[in-house]
Amino acid sequence: MKTVAEPRSLERLRHHYEVEKTLAARLRAAPREQRLHMLTGLYEELFREVPDHPRLTRNHAPQSARRGIIKQMRLLRRFLLPRMTVLEIGPGDCTFAFELAKSVRQVYGVEVDAVASRHSKPPANFRLFMSDGVSVPVPPASVDLAYSNQLMEHLHPDDAQEQLRNIHAALAPGGAYVCLTPNRLTGPHDISRVFSQEPEGFHLKEYTVTELEALFLAIGFRRVAAYARAKNLWFRVPLGVIRALEALLHRVPFARRRALANRWPLRRLLAAALVATR
Repeated sequence: MKTVAEPRSLERLRHHYEVEKTLAARLRAAPREQRLHMLTGLYEELFREVPDHPRLTRNHAPQSARRGIIKQMRLLRRFLLPRMTVLEIGPGDCTFAFELAKSVRQVYGVEVDAVASRHSKPPANFRLFMSDGVSVPVPPASVDLAYSNQLMEHLHPDDAQEQLRNIHAALAPGGAYVCLTPNRLTGPHDISRVFSQEPEGFHLKEYTVTELEALFLAIGFRRVAAYARAKNLWFRVPLGVIRALEALLHRVPFARRRALANRWPLRRLLAAALVATR
């Protein structure tokens, strides 16, 4: 039987916000060599202080997990070939990475903590690499397709750039990186959404599509494409359309901007997946 978590009161949301904001401030202020090893411990502290956190109370039924896998595969399938080596950055419990392994020659996972995957039996063509949070310690130029889902917003901006350079180095010539991350103009997307105009929790930086495109090109990717989802289909969208939309939204006051940006179809366009090709 499916269970649904009770809605949290404004008081409990405020408590969550204040705790996460305090922990995130510690993370932002820490020097690089410290913050790369802090996140797991900070999440453990957050979950102790906020026992009604959605990650602890949401439905984890197999059907729900399966729907998430299907949604991701609908995006990636257009890029997959049987001969490929695919890398997932931040695979968590590796459920999706194991699904990818059914379709390609080799799958790598890069994760900061192997705890989530210890109780899973990996397929023969899967290998897990441990990372400090930005390193991508797979063989250089060995990856045909890299993928991350809701990861980049959790990285310090300096660390995000370093990780992108490492992803670029891991890709074979002509390889591509598929990145899904929430758009700043429809956010903030962490607990700050209820109380602030900027992400102040564990989303250390949220980006627009325009900002990400510029960042990918500055790192050294040759070109960037965007794909938006409508129902069960992903289709390519000219980046110029999204750039123009974001430029217009930037001129609108915050409350009105967020309301407009979260309407269909603008919300889908702004949530486009970016595909950066080496």
